[in-house]
Amino acid sequence: MTTRRDFLSHSAAAAVAFGLPRTARAVAPQFHELKARPAAVQLAPPSYPKTEIWGYDGVMPGPELRISQGERVQRRFLNELPQASSVHWHGIRIDNAMDGVAGLTQAGVEPGESFDYDFVAPDAGTYWYHAHNRSVEQVARGLYGALIVEEAEAPDVDREEVLILDDWLLDPETAQIDPDFTSRHDRSHAGRRGNFIATNGKYDLALDVRQNERLRLRLINAANARIFVLSLAGMEGWTIALDGMPLGAAKPLDDVLILGPGQRADLIVDVTAEPGETAHLLRSDDQEDMSQVAFPVSGQALASRRVPPAALPRNPKMEVSGLESAVSVRLNMQGGAMGTLDAATLNGVRKTFRQLVEANEFWAFNGAIGMTETPLADVAAGQTVKLEIYNDTSFPHAMHLHGLHFREIGQDGTFGPLRDTLLMFGGETRTIGFVADNPGDWLFHCHMLSHAASGMMTWVRVT
Repeated sequence: MTTRRDFLSHSAAAAVAFGLPRTARAVAPQFHELKARPAAVQLAPPSYPKTEIWGYDGVMPGPELRISQGERVQRRFLNELPQASSVHWHGIRIDNAMDGVAGLTQAGVEPGESFDYDFVAPDAGTYWYHAHNRSVEQVARGLYGALIVEEAEAPDVDREEVLILDDWLLDPETAQIDPDFTSRHDRSHAGRRGNFIATNGKYDLALDVRQNERLRLRLINAANARIFVLSLAGMEGWTIALDGMPLGAAKPLDDVLILGPGQRADLIVDVTAEPGETAHLLRSDDQEDMSQVAFPVSGQALASRRVPPAALPRNPKMEVSGLESAVSVRLNMQGGAMGTLDAATLNGVRKTFRQLVEANEFWAFNGAIGMTETPLADVAAGQTVKLEIYNDTSFPHAMHLHGLHFREIGQDGTFGPLRDTLLMFGGETRTIGFVADNPGDWLFHCHMLSHAASGMMTWVRVT
């Protein structure tokens, strides 16, 4: 197994091989700065002091980046934090050198230094960007924002709202972020779950609406570990996209919408509540419904309801073909509290579970803790991969694949929607298929970020 030093050294060499050294890159005038720096925001109610965060451009959430499909994104990332960082463009199928994974696709950007991100966004949809070095800490401190890629033909809505859902682990006396990002309990159980839940950095977000108004809601789960179980009250809704990728038809939201960390969903909703009432995006906690976002209703937008919405236009390369000749890969997830893992390899050495606990490492993929020198799969560009995943743990895991999208393959051979993050519960076996059409070394990890930090990371090489 490669050491952290070997891994960083390898990634730096790879960056040069791609022709993208930080200091030599040509910078066009259209580059805009994206600065990571400490700041203070009023996160908790006004009776509490401001919360010290790390934010892009010092705000929470970071600036919304909104572009048209096929447009070029150019951002000069400036690091004013006390530790190295990088920016990952979550869900965007871009050049590997721009993926922003410190230690794999680039070296971490040290304090006081910069890195130029330059890529074209090929897919319309709801995406986000976030820190990808020491992510369990940097994302929890606030380093994330929305990246919206607009379709050439927008859906028929009156307006849209981007809603970033998150939870924060705050000291109940001071409203400051709990600084223990290596908690043994968090790493071995469900992950770092917060005690303060917010939307767009606000605990009481309310958006005024009118009866029969039609909204597009772009939902992003930016939490470290929390799974959001969502439903509607006073609104009728349809799911039109998941993880940025359009569904074949608008799907009525009759029950609940489950969003694991890193996942996104686009909804179209019609306000059905009467003027003077309040509609809600509800969150279910312990079988109790609470308001995640309130929508006070005043007046009418239309006298009557509209017809159900049409599907969004497709993105390119949404098909998964070639399964008959696919490379088959197996991933066994083990570890955690109440798990079956009795030993695993850590830094090339076989260790007992007790020794792993002492090292604060708890999770294994195929018997190995963390990144290995050998990828989970090494395939040629254009090859189809069929990946079977077994969650032999007691906890859910949100498995995120960088640079590529996949479809779940049902037992009857049917395909699920195109996604980049798969939420798996304990004891489940699921199979995904994808066409490896984007060359590079792509991270595959659990987006419960405490789990990733304590073993749940591997990678796929497309040559």
